Amino acid sequence: MNRKFSNIVLSLLAVTLFSGGLALGYALHRNTTENGRPEAKIGQILEIISDNYVDDVNLDSIVEASIPSLLKNLDPHTAYIPAKDLADVNADLEGAFSGVGISFQVMNDTITIVEIISGGPAEKVGLMAGDRIMEVNDSLVAGQGILADGVRSLLRGPAGSKVDLKVKRSTSSAALPFTVTRGEIPVTSIDASYMIDDSIGYVKVNKFGRNTYEEFFTEMTMLRAVGAKDAIIDLRGNGGGFLDVAIRMANDFLERGQMIVLTKGRDGELLYASAANGSGSFRSARVVVLMDEFSASASEILAGALQDNDRGLIVGRRSFGKGLVQQQIELPDSSALRVTTARYYTPSGRCIQKPWQTGHNDLYAAEVYERYLAGEAFSADSIKFDDSLKFQTTSGREVYGGGGIMPDLFVPSDTSNYSNYLTSVINAGLLHRFAFEYTDANRALFDGATSSDELLEVLPSDDELLRRFVAFAAGKGVPARWYYINLSRPLLVNQLKALIARDALGIAAYYEIANRRDNVIERAVRAIRDGEADWPVKTP
Repeated sequence: MNRKFSNIVLSLLAVTLFSGGLALGYALHRNTTENGRPEAKIGQILEIISDNYVDDVNLDSIVEASIPSLLKNLDPHTAYIPAKDLADVNADLEGAFSGVGISFQVMNDTITIVEIISGGPAEKVGLMAGDRIMEVNDSLVAGQGILADGVRSLLRGPAGSKVDLKVKRSTSSAALPFTVTRGEIPVTSIDASYMIDDSIGYVKVNKFGRNTYEEFFTEMTMLRAVGAKDAIIDLRGNGGGFLDVAIRMANDFLERGQMIVLTKGRDGELLYASAANGSGSFRSARVVVLMDEFSASASEILAGALQDNDRGLIVGRRSFGKGLVQQQIELPDSSALRVTTARYYTPSGRCIQKPWQTGHNDLYAAEVYERYLAGEAFSADSIKFDDSLKFQTTSGREVYGGGGIMPDLFVPSDTSNYSNYLTSVINAGLLHRFAFEYTDANRALFDGATSSDELLEVLPSDDELLRRFVAFAAGKGVPARWYYINLSRPLLVNQLKALIARDALGIAAYYEIANRRDNVIERAVRAIRDGEADWPVKTP
């Protein structure tokens, strides 16, 4: 029998976790039967198949296909990560990966460099934004139907290894060769950080990775140096990450002794409790946290700590509702298991994990869509909480567990400028395509722009920009319908400017412009100015 793969299954089912600090583990329960342990039974089945099945079989493929089915009988967040995917999965949170240092888009079946990461390998050899990658290691990639994942697999590799590229540049009739030595590329957690007005700073956090706290602290410190007294922390779309990072961020806003989070294991056993140590650097700042239905896990830990301590105001829509803690266990073949070892609880004692049906992960994943169908994106009245899961904040405000964090100020999805025309051009990807092609054709115009405001000064008038886009869309099969175009005009123009800014200056410039027509941010700013975010926060 192929013992290697039998051992992998045995390791998967008998793996033992140990408690210690944030490991939050404990020995997995091992049921026994009259005929022996269940993991031994699985090993016996594999041996029987290996020795007796009518055809030769690949036990590796059988094991790989069986593990996800096995885990479906647990919670939706216990997951198996194949060895081939582990490095990429870890890189997103660990803070770095090895590659060439570019941001790219696949446009018109061609890999086009959108941004060169400052100080990275690509910059050192002279690659430029707008370059089109035609060949990688003498293999043609342009016009071959390559997808983004395929590009990443070609460009990433061990630090110190080399990759040969041939690129097409607008100023050269011939393809230009470059040899890039791969290096460590930082994975940043902060998409944008800027001053909304003279006293309010804004920080967009996209994940809770290994380096997120250091990045967040740096950006907050820089904002304070230029006058920020209060902060808006945007966690919309942030699916979470490391528990300890959320704890450190919460600590920066809380007073000594204020609870941040608790975790409990099997049978309600307290595994870990964390309270603020009083060393926080931003304890005097008013803070507003923005959330939506895709804010989960560590995002909810930070928001829950601030809400339950009446320290910050939560604005937006109800969060996802993930209150389970996973530990990653690497298996002998370099694959990994992320196993749920605990539930976390906010300071008031609530677990915000939403319900699930064992074996029906598809229904769990579709729950956010069901919220939309029930009208939750547009009205807080459609949200129903179980009174048995009612808790109180420090000052006595009512909060609920069992299904995400409900914001203190609910802000519905803004559809005031939506139209059939807008939906058509979005679904066809035409806003992004136009912005990219416009930026690519006018890079010389944007060379002197170092900020979003400077870029806006060199763009054509709103009327001219919209006219060019409508003509572009018509050429791509979406006819001009000016009644609907004018209905969506404010959103269309602002989004076009934001996308052009992203392609010319980077993702931070996108948010600086896009946020100017964001009703959630408008409400957050008003809450700070009107005193609603003063602490202790009171029920609006």
